[in-house]
Amino acid sequence: MRRRALTLAGVVVVVVAVIVLVPGLASLRSRFAHADPAWLLAGAALKVLSGLGYVVVFREVFCRRMSWRLSGEIGFAELGANALIPTGGAGGLALGAWALHRGGMSSERIARRSVAFFLLTSVPNVVGVIIFGLGLAVGVFAGRASLALTLLPALVAAAAIALTIASGRWAGDARRRIHMRRGPGSRLGRVLGALSAGVQESLDLLRRPAPLLLGGLLGYLAFDIAVLWATFNAFGSSPGIPILCLAYLIGELGGLIPVPGGIGGVDLGLVGTLVLYHVPVGLATAAVLAYRAIALVVPAVLGACAFVLLRRSLARETHAISNCEPNGHVEIIGRGLVKLT
Repeated sequence: MRRRALTLAGVVVVVVAVIVLVPGLASLRSRFAHADPAWLLAGAALKVLSGLGYVVVFREVFCRRMSWRLSGEIGFAELGANALIPTGGAGGLALGAWALHRGGMSSERIARRSVAFFLLTSVPNVVGVIIFGLGLAVGVFAGRASLALTLLPALVAAAAIALTIASGRWAGDARRRIHMRRGPGSRLGRVLGALSAGVQESLDLLRRPAPLLLGGLLGYLAFDIAVLWATFNAFGSSPGIPILCLAYLIGELGGLIPVPGGIGGVDLGLVGTLVLYHVPVGLATAAVLAYRAIALVVPAVLGACAFVLLRRSLARETHAISNCEPNGHVEIIGRGLVKLT
């Protein structure tokens, strides 16, 4: 993570140098010079609120008996890892898995709950594409865009939901076949079992009435979109909410490109998508760059502080995440694994 932070800092310096020194970017420099700092500060506050939504979802999925303090330490540390490690969110989940395993939670539970967590945090994005895509396509929402930019993304998102559910069932059937042929110790069988169980647990959690979980999922996404809305207002005005939301949801797919902090992939994806939705390129570029700066700096700073506190929490012998599991084990310094009753 230290190496990633240094790499990210170097990339940021290069981007700033390009904006400041390259001829032809005078209009962009002028927009930054006249930006409204109050809106940018509001964007930073909204990013913190989005992080709190992430923490709520983490606690609801992994362990409702975990203290809010520990949930916050792990959640914000994960967000910091996601900002530094460009793996589509897997970097943060890996850090969370390390902390949970260090606290005594079983690998099997971590694996299936990580799958469920990843799927659940993706649900608002996919559903949002369907709602705003169909709404713009049929004229329920105000906005100007072709069917290729409204109806098609909605259909793809709906197909993704069906494919995810089907993949869980397929993984379960494949695991049973591998179990019969190779026995229960097969690594592939364990992976397929975690995928199948994770999909099923995500569906169970969605069926169960859980206001905190639903609120966390909506808050995590909505407040992050609101950060982009705030940066647009910092440089002038924002496009309509439906256009902004759909462009955000599609443009964020650029974060899957493996570059430090997602720099380049997310930026180009967001700017390109907004331009396709008839947002002026200069305004879109300034707003997206400011949004990306907030989205990297706020989680990185809070995540670094949370990680320091998390290591201290995990070093305390009285700490036990495994109280989420009856008869679980916790690692106690000097004694090794101790069973909790």
